[in-house]
Amino acid sequence: MSKGLLIVFTGNGKGKTTAALGMAMRAAGHGLKVCFIQFIKGGWHYGELDAVKRFAGLIDLHVMGKGFTWKSDNIEEDARLAREAWDFARTMIASGLYHTVVLDEFTYLLHYGMIALDPCLDTLTNHPSGQHIVVTGRYAPERLLDAADLVTEMHAVKHPLTSGIKAQPGIEF
Repeated sequence: MSKGLLIVFTGNGKGKTTAALGMAMRAAGHGLKVCFIQFIKGGWHYGELDAVKRFAGLIDLHVMGKGFTWKSDNIEEDARLAREAWDFARTMIASGLYHTVVLDEFTYLLHYGMIALDPCLDTLTNHPSGQHIVVTGRYAPERLLDAADLVTEMHAVKHPLTSGIKAQPGIEF
């Protein structure tokens, strides 16, 4: 029996994107196609960009937006890019081509009011049968959590940044 799940990784702790990448690799390991959309990662070079190249034809990675929105000097442009990225994501979901669609850092678009929650919930809960949707990011709205089949909340207990240890390749990016 197969039921497409809505999965949410949220909370203030590290590991939300990493968990979604793990699911993407697991699906690819079974020969299943994945669309991984990063909404606000921007122009940084992340290790996952190189790693998913090894899954060419199975994991399609799309980096959207231009970086960390909360540090933006042009929120209107960020909102426009967010809407374009959401339109792209809706097209990928509706295409039915993917076993799993990951919407990485998607909750920020909802949190900052760049896109409306109701039409998003409609898309996320009415996806093609058997397709899984994974949403990551802090501040997941309660209604999204209620609609989800699986919710994991990452809690920060201890992080090296608080001890002055800078972000490192292979750990934070």
